Amino acid sequence: MQDVCYIDDLNRAMTLLKPLRLEILRRLDEPRTCPELGDFFDETAQKIYYHIKALEAAGLVEKVEERRVRGVMEGYYQAAARSYWLAPKLVGQIGGAQQAGDQMSLRMLLELAEEVIEDTGKLGSLSVMGSHVASLSLSAHVDLPDASRRAAFLKEVQVVFQQLAHKYGLPEDELTVTDEQGFRLVLMCYPKSDFSTGHG
Repeated sequence: MQDVCYIDDLNRAMTLLKPLRLEILRRLDEPRTCPELGDFFDETAQKIYYHIKALEAAGLVEKVEERRVRGVMEGYYQAAARSYWLAPKLVGQIGGAQQAGDQMSLRMLLELAEEVIEDTGKLGSLSVMGSHVASLSLSAHVDLPDASRRAAFLKEVQVVFQQLAHKYGLPEDELTVTDEQGFRLVLMCYPKSDFSTGHG
């Protein structure tokens, strides 16, 4: 069983996002049969089998064993992963994504956040093969009470950010490394508002 199944295909997402199928996946943390699931959900084994086969065809469920029960071969199914991550780009296609504001900086912030989520989901899948994924995450809260202080802070952050990249990164004419040896450094800075005190 994988740790993470990253879903970036709309058809796979639509196969998954049905209430009963989500509940079935939660119960398939260990191998179970369709009759067992039918008893748990108070549904017929035939109906459960229909949903299981749809999930199996989408690569979300796997048949892990077959046993003969009262002369009939009974399949045991298990979830393909412990958790399922949905690509942010699919949310709007499924229905429900809010558009970002008109400010270009906020749109870029959202795009960066989505890319980080996508990359993290894909890297999480590598753990199945035993790959060690080196990563680092930092977070800090900085009080910047006035505009001049904010401007100076942001300017210095940008300078330090660029200096680090130039100091440790190879020049373009020396780049011979593969994607696996390259790292992406993302810097995001935004006001931490108290969203719970919105105006009604």
